[in-house]
Amino acid sequence: MSRARNRITEAIEEQAVPLAGSDADFDAIIDAARGKSVVLIGEASHGTREFYAARAAITQRLISELGFAAVAVEADWPDAYAINRHVWNASPERTARETLQVFRRFPTWMWANTEVLDFMDWLAVFNRDAQASGTADRPVGFYGLDLYSMGRSAEAVIEYLDRHDPGAAELARERYACLDRFADEPHLYGQAVDYGLSQSCEKAITAQLMDMHGKAYRAVDENGLLGDEEAFGAAQNAKLVRDAEEYYRTMFSGRPSSWNLRDRHMFETLEALRDHLGQQLGKPAGVVVWAHNSHIGNAAATDMSQRGEFNIGQLAKEKHGGEALLIGFSTAVGEVTAASDWDAPAERKRVRPPLEGSYEELFFAVSHERFLLDLRGRNPMTELLMQPRIQRAIGVIYRPETERQSHYFFSSLPRQYDFIIHYDETSALQALDVTVKDPGGEADDTHPSGL
Repeated sequence: MSRARNRITEAIEEQAVPLAGSDADFDAIIDAARGKSVVLIGEASHGTREFYAARAAITQRLISELGFAAVAVEADWPDAYAINRHVWNASPERTARETLQVFRRFPTWMWANTEVLDFMDWLAVFNRDAQASGTADRPVGFYGLDLYSMGRSAEAVIEYLDRHDPGAAELARERYACLDRFADEPHLYGQAVDYGLSQSCEKAITAQLMDMHGKAYRAVDENGLLGDEEAFGAAQNAKLVRDAEEYYRTMFSGRPSSWNLRDRHMFETLEALRDHLGQQLGKPAGVVVWAHNSHIGNAAATDMSQRGEFNIGQLAKEKHGGEALLIGFSTAVGEVTAASDWDAPAERKRVRPPLEGSYEELFFAVSHERFLLDLRGRNPMTELLMQPRIQRAIGVIYRPETERQSHYFFSSLPRQYDFIIHYDETSALQALDVTVKDPGGEADDTHPSGL
């Protein structure tokens, strides 16, 4: 090992907080989160059990000890709202496992998994006990930030209006009719519009959104908090349809702004949620965000910024400054649940050892197998880690055979996150009611990736 590498490793060793599997593991994060508006907690893959479990453990403490009012995740609004109803104990006829069957769009394992199931059970009990004891003004909620559910969100708007304003529901059906044939494959909408095979629905969809905001459906007097919650959800679904329509048109054209449209939508949804919670509670409300590292780490500290891309983490830091806390994850080896292509079956894949020169390689050389780093402030460790290095990101797709091009990007870690949590070896996320292809014990041409 070179002298420079020795210096970095020694500096990390001095600052690393070993994770022992106790309640005290994340004390530093909880202390740092006091008074924060948003705590954004990432994941270095969409299919690693340890990331989900640690994120849930941190979130439980943020809720129970610091009074955070909601969890907002990288999922579509109508799907996540089914979880919201469950944790509000508003759908007693359905178990948590049955509720998670709503996640039918690829990748189902991202939310329909054992770790989310356990968190749902915990949050439903927490809310029930808090309401029974009179210690909570409202249940802690669970919401989606993403915008892929164009068709389902349009249906949700119509279903809401059918119950509250049948005349407006008929008008919404007319406005959303041009989306009907794309309900199951919304990505084809942008292609059809671009090729002139379908008219753009933009004007009709925007008119529907303006109507939803103009009428300001609020049913507090009729159905209390739940009625107000459903009115807010209907408005958010209308906004999602409008933003998704633009996203799918932009995505098909190949313009780089499609990433920005998506993260801008997620950030605006987060801000709308914070306003909604504040109105219900009569005071500012803290929100925990669950999303991939690539969405919650400050994009200004990565090579994303060179492509003109931003993300939720950057927008949160720009608006909230020190009131936004960013937490990332890292792993070196192990297994991950991922697919080889979009819409392909889920597989349990082996994660290749980190590439030379990466942050993951540095952390793998540290004597602790799992640890927490506080990247705030200036000290020898943060100074040495400031130099940009490559960092790995595994999404719902993992292609080890092209790992450098597909899964690594440059970043300056102390500028990207406030904290980083590292595990030398991690395990694959366990999906619910989904057959995950097992690579088995035979090594093939791409060993050790397990493809």
